[in-house]
Amino acid sequence: MLPKVSIVVPVYKVERYLNKCIDSILNQSYTNLEIILVNDGSPDTCGEIINKYEKRDLRVKAFHKKNGGLSDARNYGMQFVTGVFSIFVDSDDWLHTSFIHKLVETSLKYKADIVQSAFYYAFEDYLLYDDRYYAMNTPAIKLDNKTLMTELVINKKVKNFAWGKLYKTELIRDIPFEKNVLFEDVFWAHKVMSRVNSYIILSEPLYYYYQRHDSIVASYTAKNLDIIKGLKERHLFIQEYYKELTFESYKTILETSLNHYYLLVINRMIDINGNLRGEIQSYINENYYDMKKAVNNNKILKIQLSLFMLNPYAYILFILGEKVFRKVRILPKPKGLKREEVN
Repeated sequence: MLPKVSIVVPVYKVERYLNKCIDSILNQSYTNLEIILVNDGSPDTCGEIINKYEKRDLRVKAFHKKNGGLSDARNYGMQFVTGVFSIFVDSDDWLHTSFIHKLVETSLKYKADIVQSAFYYAFEDYLLYDDRYYAMNTPAIKLDNKTLMTELVINKKVKNFAWGKLYKTELIRDIPFEKNVLFEDVFWAHKVMSRVNSYIILSEPLYYYYQRHDSIVASYTAKNLDIIKGLKERHLFIQEYYKELTFESYKTILETSLNHYYLLVINRMIDINGNLRGEIQSYINENYYDMKKAVNNNKILKIQLSLFMLNPYAYILFILGEKVFRKVRILPKPKGLKREEVN
């Protein structure tokens, strides 16, 4: 008999999208499933919806708890997992019918600890596929631990997202998600990946990552800076266990910090007194020499860092200038994502 797969779905204020998500799981070609739906104190009809699914299908287990956030809901759901494999699905996303079958098949074939599927950024009337790093028909890619950690820090081929992956349950059961933070996956992924011996990447997009205008990451707030906090926490881990990736980690922190400094300037009301920008500037100043070494082979980041150290607003003017030049086609636009229309 094929191994059981447990799917943990945190549910909060998604009554418009929830049926599509759950139906896509129930309609999987792989049927040995345990579907754990966690109502995280949702004020709408989500609780009633998951109760109906529990009555309709014995594989569904509906749980209800006080609101504690996405991380808390995932942690809560994990205590009820009994499957050999585990998957996280966000409740406004959905799966291709063969998603679980192909990931399990791949895991068994390669004896992989984790299998990652490619995904679509799903909008109302079109899909976007990121083909900048591998084409859709690329054969399965196998990574050992060192290569995996390198790719995780670079965050191009291996994303920090917890969703879209099949995990051996024993690998993740004792690693909880950080609570009360945005971008919780950044705080979690490196701890999991450090345990992995074999990691497989599939280039076929089998997960649909829905782009909501009302999602928690759609509007910029000070909580978006949690990603920098997560990267700094990961950096300490990298320095201790993967020292050779220290400069790559600095590069990621710098690029992210500069982006958020720009966003704080654009969204000035979020940081009227400048304290948040000051924290970013202080960290870059304190780690300037390491960051300078880290970006030595990256021309654009090297220029941005030099301008920022001269004056943060020199960096801001550089970014605005780039945007203007691209708009008038003096500079080429960055390579984008492949678009597919939805019939």
